[in-house]
Amino acid sequence: MRAVDIIIKKRDRKEMTREEIEFFVRGIVNGEIPDYQVSAWAMAVLLNGMSDQETSDLTLAMAYSGEVLDLSGIVPMEVDKHSTGGVGDKTTLVVEPLVSACGLPVGKMSGRGLGFTGGTLDKIESIPGMRTNLTQEEFKRLLRDEGLVLAGQSGDLAPADGKLYALRDVTGTVQSIPLIASSVMSKKIAGGAQGIVLDVKVGSGAFMKNLEEARQLSRLMVTIGTLSGRKVVALLSDMNQPLGRAVGNALELVEAIDTLKGRGTADFTEHCLVVASHMLLIGKKAQNLDAARKMAEAALADGSGFEKLKQLVKNQGGDAAYVDDCALFPPAPIIRGVQSPQKGYLSRVDALEIGEASVNMGAGRNKKEDTIDHRVGIIVHHKVGDLVHTGDELFTIHARDESSWQMAANSVLSACRWQEQPCEPLPLFYEVIKQK
Repeated sequence: MRAVDIIIKKRDRKEMTREEIEFFVRGIVNGEIPDYQVSAWAMAVLLNGMSDQETSDLTLAMAYSGEVLDLSGIVPMEVDKHSTGGVGDKTTLVVEPLVSACGLPVGKMSGRGLGFTGGTLDKIESIPGMRTNLTQEEFKRLLRDEGLVLAGQSGDLAPADGKLYALRDVTGTVQSIPLIASSVMSKKIAGGAQGIVLDVKVGSGAFMKNLEEARQLSRLMVTIGTLSGRKVVALLSDMNQPLGRAVGNALELVEAIDTLKGRGTADFTEHCLVVASHMLLIGKKAQNLDAARKMAEAALADGSGFEKLKQLVKNQGGDAAYVDDCALFPPAPIIRGVQSPQKGYLSRVDALEIGEASVNMGAGRNKKEDTIDHRVGIIVHHKVGDLVHTGDELFTIHARDESSWQMAANSVLSACRWQEQPCEPLPLFYEVIKQK
């Protein structure tokens, strides 16, 4: 078997066998297939696509290209949640404690932010002492004994995905939907997930810019779940404007804490309850979605979700005093509002522009090696559909110096559009895609 023959086969729109895919993935990991051949193959996949079976075979080959975490002896069923990323998406920090408080153990492996897409690890590491670099033994112990753990992805899990993604990033093949789907699902399977709730973002601040692309990706990931023996449900949610109010690491963590204390905004709280309900249903903690919703609401109302987050922080070395008293988080040097220059109904509060402004202030990374400033970010006071008057505060910018505040102020105003006639708020979710 030769790599060039597999490249030619995909170039000619023929279907690869499982054996050919496994051979190619092994060659990626051990370096026997050079980068230029992997890149040629990825371009052929981008142009010609893959069948559902090919994509499933690729997913499993990548998942088993390194260590696979076996959690079957630790918990009855491991349920994970994955977001395709967005601006202000701190959902994990609320949903995972709520679900754990309902008796469903959650072991979450998360990533760091790159570009305008924030990372859960960066947010929770705003707390001094918080450890997310855990050994597999620590991960399993916390999952078994505490029912909640949040850690970084081990480099030993799905190494083929890391190598392939690095090449896709520099060869213009990131947009391939089969390669996106196999990348996401391989990491979840390698991490031991038996049930997966996918929060697939749609809009300007998301990877999938339109609903049809998001549907295609979601259906494919749900199909991969079926073919690989996993339970998967995909929720298509809006990312044309930031999720919640806060954009920026410590600011988002504070919003998540406030939400678990029952002080969250109605839209963000609703988003979290919907995701939590689907996790509880897929994890067999409830017979139907309504019952799951009641469980999640109860964990929010009685404070048990909040207590789970506090315990998570303690278990992983963080100073839980910051969870009790958010005033302990160090403020940015400059905190100042941006006012509306006119009266009207907001018809646009663009997530991408606001996310990029936050990154340029230091809240995110343009390159993996960049450092971040946990203090800086943006608070969004109004959303699409709101009536604002001249002089109303639209945003509060937390900046490290005057020049970055001014840059961000200009950016967030350019992200907004006003109109004279009322307009509808944006939906939280567009649809749910389930296994048949």
